[in-house]
Amino acid sequence: MVYFGAVCGNLLIITLVSISKNLHTPMYFFISQLSISDIILITTIVPKMLQILLNSGEAITFINCITQFYFFCTSEVFECFLLTVMSYDRYLAICKPLHYNSIMTNAWCMKLGITCWLLGFSAAFIDTQMTSKLQFCGPNIIDHFFCDLVPLLEIACSDTYIVHLGVSLLSIPAVILPTIIIIMSYVKIISVILRISSITSRQKAFSTCSSHLIVVSIFYWTLFTVYIVPTRGQTLTISKILSLLYTVLTPLINPIIYSLRNKDIMKAVRGTFHKYVICGNCL
Repeated sequence: MVYFGAVCGNLLIITLVSISKNLHTPMYFFISQLSISDIILITTIVPKMLQILLNSGEAITFINCITQFYFFCTSEVFECFLLTVMSYDRYLAICKPLHYNSIMTNAWCMKLGITCWLLGFSAAFIDTQMTSKLQFCGPNIIDHFFCDLVPLLEIACSDTYIVHLGVSLLSIPAVILPTIIIIMSYVKIISVILRISSITSRQKAFSTCSSHLIVVSIFYWTLFTVYIVPTRGQTLTISKILSLLYTVLTPLINPIIYSLRNKDIMKAVRGTFHKYVICGNCL
């Protein structure tokens, strides 16, 4: 049910952004890209996870495990960069409103989106290549819902130092720098909003970035808890639950946050529904 709801919710966002002219703006273009990433993420994980749960354990070939790990990494790294681009977009909209339209053109937004995808595919390729070269000659049972980095490293019988080093180095441009940029952007955004004298204008300005801030908080909280913060003392059950948060629940929550808290999307939903209901009655 969660998988079905997540896919339908994200497909709805993509469809509305595509057909509704009032949603043809940089912010909604990036939201649609986030929805594409969420569909890839949850589709990479959940179908196989359901098969494993229903059969009380299921074998997965090495190539399928590495492929799952690759697309999982691609989606996660892409989302790190995309959320950074979205924070930059909100920074320009609130702090540089007079220059916003001249900077965030359709061509520039397309280039930013393509760059995020290329960085995601490239970083995931490097990570996957290093992991796939490990030797797995011992136990071949992964005590997890999917092929994640930590469970794979735990069952490797060769030295994992290079992989740990590579992942640490990749995390600097893929996770640490985007986090710093997002924090700096929102510090500037909040400082500008607090200087607005009108309470109504202040609330309107904050509402334009509140949804993104909620999504960023959920995503980075789970990401740092599982991968960045040392996990000694963290039980396997807690690790699995946290993994479910960012692989299953986050793709479900994202479209809900952006739809329920966004008047433009709700207006597009009503307009599209009304249009097709009227056309259906005419037929």
